[in-house]
Amino acid sequence: MNTNITIRFAGAEDINIIGFLAQEIWPPTYREILSEDQLNYMMDLIYSPASLKNQILEKKHTFIIIEEVEMPVGFASYSITNQQDIYKLHKIYVMSNQQGKGLGKFIIDFIAGNIQQQGALALQLNVNRHNKARYFYEKIGFKIISEEDIDIGNNYFMNDYIMEMKIS
Repeated sequence: MNTNITIRFAGAEDINIIGFLAQEIWPPTYREILSEDQLNYMMDLIYSPASLKNQILEKKHTFIIIEEVEMPVGFASYSITNQQDIYKLHKIYVMSNQQGKGLGKFIIDFIAGNIQQQGALALQLNVNRHNKARYFYEKIGFKIISEEDIDIGNNYFMNDYIMEMKIS
């Protein structure tokens, strides 16, 4: 793992950085899975400044920014669920030139360590059923526990697996 990689907690003052990273990472990640219209709809729904502000301030999602020599190269967010000992990973994205270097596992390990200190027993996430990231998650210990189709409006659905990793 590159020793120039750092992770820092992000706040509302980092919305522009998160939005920039999302714009760079998200469309190429989902271009083969989603239509351009759905991609644009979801970018606005999830990554507009107002939506990010709501996620940080109202929904209390913890955001982290991953930096290489102080340059942002990725981000993630997570929060506790309605079940006190289960957390949800909402987002984990790194620039394509950073993928395959162990950064994803490094981020998951960081989050797992953080939530374990808060009493977490498991970390869950949703992943699109056609997203190859599913295999990465399985490789690092996540297991598919169910499927769900989430209506996100505008006649669009997120067709996901729900995956879970036990925290020990």
